[in-house]
Amino acid sequence: MSSSPSVVLNTGLHMPLLGLGTYKLRGPEEVYAAVDAALAAGYRAFDSAAVYRNEANLGKALRDLLPKYNLTRDDVFITSKLGPKDQGERATEGALHSLSQLDLGYIDLYLIHWPGTQGLPVADQRNPGNRAQSWAGLEELHGQGKLRAIGVSNYTPAHMKELMQSCRVPPAVLQVEFHPQLCQAELRGVCEEYGVCFQAYSSLGKGELVTDPVVVEVAENCTRTPAQVLLRWAVQQGVPVLPKSSNPERIQENARVFDFTLSDKDMHRLSALDCGNKYCWDPSEVA
Repeated sequence: MSSSPSVVLNTGLHMPLLGLGTYKLRGPEEVYAAVDAALAAGYRAFDSAAVYRNEANLGKALRDLLPKYNLTRDDVFITSKLGPKDQGERATEGALHSLSQLDLGYIDLYLIHWPGTQGLPVADQRNPGNRAQSWAGLEELHGQGKLRAIGVSNYTPAHMKELMQSCRVPPAVLQVEFHPQLCQAELRGVCEEYGVCFQAYSSLGKGELVTDPVVVEVAENCTRTPAQVLLRWAVQQGVPVLPKSSNPERIQENARVFDFTLSDKDMHRLSALDCGNKYCWDPSEVA
């Protein structure tokens, strides 16, 4: 793994604080261009998922491009996620499908993408059993070295506590929506208690937060972009981020979050925007 700023997971693995999110990146050309720009800008982590339908394109782009940057497979950190349709008895099959699509030998981090099961109502009491079955399957693949670390995404504090009571291998990561309007204090506390890395997605609030007056003012005061300020707010708290873009300039710009620091005052101003606002899917009703 390269020397890019990282956090150490409870497995001992180093996970970069900055990764490229690949949600909505579709087709070999778009994925290749984004990966090329990201590697050039110093990104060493890439986040995909079965439901993004780009695992095969991401794997191929990395196999083609790593030599260009004198990098090997071990220099990059790859995350993917189990689709909700494979929750339960199909989890092992789903994870192995991700593994073969990426075709990179192993996956550094594999997450259960969603606490519910596709096709079941959110309140369905089969959801907890399916989650437990999925986790058991991932634990087995983790034991075989195919998944270097395993974790979850979009879990609530209740889902996390349930998992911690039954798991043999504790989750390494919880990936959830996190930005100044959604500070997730309770979830972060749960992660801290259990030694789980708390990771952010949707740091820009689906682009809505870059026009927030407070964010804009903080950005102007430190001559940075609103996006850089939002990403810096997270990484300054030790929270890894996964900004997504297909624009090479934006990809490069989003990488420039380690060469400046927000003042305590600015950090407090941003955190004071917390109002529990979710821009993405809400898992709170899932049984």
